[in-house]
Amino acid sequence: MFTVTITRADFLQDRQGRTFSDVVNDPDLPFDLVLEFFNEEARQRRMEESETHHDRPPLAGVVRELEAQPAIDAFLASKHPRRTKRLRQAVGVLVRMIMEGRGWRKTGKKGSLGVRAKVAGPTSRAGVYHNTGGLAFWFLRAERYERPDGVSYPSVKDRAKRHNASRRRSSTA
Repeated sequence: MFTVTITRADFLQDRQGRTFSDVVNDPDLPFDLVLEFFNEEARQRRMEESETHHDRPPLAGVVRELEAQPAIDAFLASKHPRRTKRLRQAVGVLVRMIMEGRGWRKTGKKGSLGVRAKVAGPTSRAGVYHNTGGLAFWFLRAERYERPDGVSYPSVKDRAKRHNASRRRSSTA
């Protein structure tokens, strides 16, 4: 397989990426580390496998490893949630660019990555924006993708419908 390599310039030329110039150009944000992380072929392959074999968003295939990067985790843990949201959104754009570069397209659906902590309102701590369950600690949802050629494995739900329908037909024949 091939690796899709995204540079800062590529990101800023993208229609959505350009709206995150604040993230790309902020020296306090670990954006270069995010680029380096996602520009590895093995991680891109795991992103595809997450969608193909595990029926989960591509980010699910690498999110734990991403969140385990010390500089990225430190940034997400120490900054105001509104500021970290921009980085998390930029990660979503980067994932889209990679998946589209590898021949996939967005489905328009989101898949779950975590269960958000309950925030008790305006008196709660501003930093309580991590998850309390699920796969990811900082990321809540991620875009789902499909192959343009439509080749994929059917869901268990679809397989069960077909299986049950064929059993009913064979028992009445």
